[in-house]
Amino acid sequence: MSPARQDYVRPIDFKRGLVDMSHGSGGRAMAQLVEELFLRAFDNPWLREMNDQARVPAPGGRLVVATDSHVVSPLFFPGGDIGSLSVHGTVNDVAMAGARPLYLSCGFILEEGFPLADLKRIVESMAAAATEADVSIVTGDTKVVEKGKGDGVFINTTGVGVVAEGVEVSGDRARPGDAILVSGTMGDHGVAIMSLRENLGFETAICSDTAALHTLVAAIVDAVPAVHCLRDPTRGGLATTLNEIARQSRRGMRLREPAIPVRPEVAAACEFLGLDPLYVANEGKLVAICAREDAERLLAAMRAHPQGRDAAIVGEVVEDAHHFVQMQTALGGSRMVDWLAGEQLPRIC
Repeated sequence: MSPARQDYVRPIDFKRGLVDMSHGSGGRAMAQLVEELFLRAFDNPWLREMNDQARVPAPGGRLVVATDSHVVSPLFFPGGDIGSLSVHGTVNDVAMAGARPLYLSCGFILEEGFPLADLKRIVESMAAAATEADVSIVTGDTKVVEKGKGDGVFINTTGVGVVAEGVEVSGDRARPGDAILVSGTMGDHGVAIMSLRENLGFETAICSDTAALHTLVAAIVDAVPAVHCLRDPTRGGLATTLNEIARQSRRGMRLREPAIPVRPEVAAACEFLGLDPLYVANEGKLVAICAREDAERLLAAMRAHPQGRDAAIVGEVVEDAHHFVQMQTALGGSRMVDWLAGEQLPRIC
């Protein structure tokens, strides 16, 4: 047996090994990494075919496709890591169409010298998140860049799902008089990341809210099939999300500050850091917009779900030629909730 073949059959040392350029070369080392790590963690009949694509059953209904890239720093944080986040983020993007997520692809860009133990931890976290969300990771890709030309690991995921006929969920469907609801507290994910970056300690631990929201979406669509809009307020938070929907629908939004749920520890951290919780990212919450007459039924359905127990009606859609988002403050005044200028929290997802 040749030396090269002996190297190939020796199991990868995931405890002490490092990513090197051969892991992205397309040769034996890459094949071994795929077999011993990715295939073992993500195992399913479609991935097991080991083709450059996946042949999957065509579902009934309309296809929904979403893609997202994940560059969060740090890679591991209270409540999650880049692996689970990469699954949750794309599952949620698909689900916000009222769809049931089915399949994911994943692409890894690894930096030379990245610890294989950390890569294994990330991949296993992805596998667990995909299993919990009942989606299959059916195809993928791995590239390696030279040391100093990356930042550990970046992950791209693309999701495919199916939405039933008759379900029409889109940002351009918001109408004057519609109610605006959120599924829970705002700002948890962004503050968890920033607290870790700044080495801040609080009396109560602040954890990311990262989670797959497809079962909550299913409960929403079941209760109110005519729900107008669903959106997960990730980068830029609730404020940016509502400005996006206002522009899409050519309407205005009016919020009530006291109605917006924010954990006391998150509010305190934002005050300390000089942040506005309305602009802080969330990874396990959604915004729902529905007709006024459906609002209480939708609220009840959301609160009956574990991921929506802190749901609240926080405002309404209004006619506004300028498409402004405004907020009635706790002191009785009013202020603009404008687009985020610049990047309040970089590398947040």
